[in-house]
Amino acid sequence: MKILLAPSETKKEGGDGKFDLNSLMLSQKLTPAREELFNEYNKIVTSNNLEQLSKMFGLKKEADILKYAKDINSSPTLKAIQRYTGVAFDHLEYENLDIQTQKYIDKNVILFSNLFGAIKADDKIPLYRLKQGETVGELNPAKIYKTALKKPLDAYLENEDILDIRAGFYDKFYKPNKLYTTLKFLKNGKVVSHWAKAYRGIVLKHIAQNQITTIADFIAMPIKDLELLEIRESKQKQEIIYQIEE
Repeated sequence: MKILLAPSETKKEGGDGKFDLNSLMLSQKLTPAREELFNEYNKIVTSNNLEQLSKMFGLKKEADILKYAKDINSSPTLKAIQRYTGVAFDHLEYENLDIQTQKYIDKNVILFSNLFGAIKADDKIPLYRLKQGETVGELNPAKIYKTALKKPLDAYLENEDILDIRAGFYDKFYKPNKLYTTLKFLKNGKVVSHWAKAYRGIVLKHIAQNQITTIADFIAMPIKDLELLEIRESKQKQEIIYQIEE
């Protein structure tokens, strides 16, 4: 089973080693698309054009902008799952998990970077910033990756159960061509957003701790404070609806 996960605009600093674009998942198929975006991005971040950087980063304060305005060819790297911060990642608590649980996440989680496309949780990436939905100069990442990801990722996931816990925005990058499973979280009968992010991290942690390998086993797995209300099925998607019981 593979779990598709959205990234976060906020990132943890630090790391070690040097970034290698060719070390990322599906490099033989995706390197041309990645190189196009990476080279344009790096040209912009080293241009010192604060107005353009502010727009691309989604930041206003100069000090915040300058933190990311660096040549990422020489930036130290971290595992993608450690680089991203934010609500889902805070509730996953990757660095506090045991080695076997971390290995499960490294192997089975695919993140959807606005800059690098589909990457494995343990792919090492530099510190960068790209506002969701923003272009890189004249380049549109969603359009580029929608074309570039389709065939290689379909092939990669061909024999896998798929749990898609990304935000809906990332359908613009990739949508599975076979049955996949999504989650919806309700509280007091209403769909939630902030808590949805939190529970994506919580659910992923439970899946990894229990070494879940199929959607059937996932559905059968109890999760504290979540009640399974309903499973809605359509031609290519089944949606599991949980009630938050806090």
